[in-house]
Amino acid sequence: MSLGFLIKLRILWAIFDVQKIYYPLLAAVGVPVNVVTIVILSRGKCGLSKCVTHYLVAMAAADLLVVIIDLILRQIPIVYRDQFIFLLHVRMCNIHAILLYVATDCSVWFTVTFTFDRFVAICCQKLKLKYCTEQTATVVLGTVTVLSCLRNIFWYFLYTSKYWLSNSPWFCHVKIGVSRSLVWTIVELMHYILTPFIPFILILLFNALTVRHILVSSRARSRLRGRSSGESPSDPEMENRRKSMIVLFVISGNFILLWVVFMICSILRRLDYLGYSVSPPTFVSEISFMLQLLSCCTNTFIYAVTQRKFREDLRNVVTCPFTMMLKLIR
Repeated sequence: MSLGFLIKLRILWAIFDVQKIYYPLLAAVGVPVNVVTIVILSRGKCGLSKCVTHYLVAMAAADLLVVIIDLILRQIPIVYRDQFIFLLHVRMCNIHAILLYVATDCSVWFTVTFTFDRFVAICCQKLKLKYCTEQTATVVLGTVTVLSCLRNIFWYFLYTSKYWLSNSPWFCHVKIGVSRSLVWTIVELMHYILTPFIPFILILLFNALTVRHILVSSRARSRLRGRSSGESPSDPEMENRRKSMIVLFVISGNFILLWVVFMICSILRRLDYLGYSVSPPTFVSEISFMLQLLSCCTNTFIYAVTQRKFREDLRNVVTCPFTMMLKLIR
């Protein structure tokens, strides 16, 4: 064995050891923070519009499902294989795969729809009145959910019902002759193109157009207000836009940073199965899974940092049980 292979193997073993701590800890954090986020946002006391609240609640709910279906029911059994060996006799893997990919698609595409909604709200004032409404948000989110369910049904027929308990490259056994067939190649490439490659492009595009519009508008408003008042007083409109822009860009940037490794690994791995020797090392793929799942647990902290009212409501929710216990003791 070459020195390079031994180094990669040592790194992989070290990552497996880290995952045994990382995944349970992430699950212990991911479930409560997403539940708390849903509760706080649903109360409607964060100073956000009902339209924005709809998108953020949907994103938190999708992230919660990913934490349960992917992290708890897939990744933890893989890293603790000996304790979950009984799953090899449970014949539900293809159904599990459908639920997992639907939840992942919703998590990703809800972020895209939120980004587009903020793009319309900031850049398209005429369309804003018709599009940025609670009803439209409900229709958009419902449509994305239905389309995600429909496009992932094919996994039921491509996977078998038997668990593999491995990420290399699938966690279900694949039917003989399917994995290298033209149909499988097309289906899997389309799967990774639709999630997350196209969302990457759309998020970057909408954010670039939003930044361009804000910069042009801010210069124009600054010149206009400067001429009318002779000074540069605070501009409430631009302040609101600045706050919206911060939330939008932090959420979008967080998504891109934590998903980019997974996207590259997925595409390279598929090309490797087509005969191109471009597959990334196994430890890089494992890191990509870790980062992708981390993205489902970070939005609560983003809201807490960027939204003062959310931070106050979060403090009340966290301290409420302790306050009630103190009252009972007294």
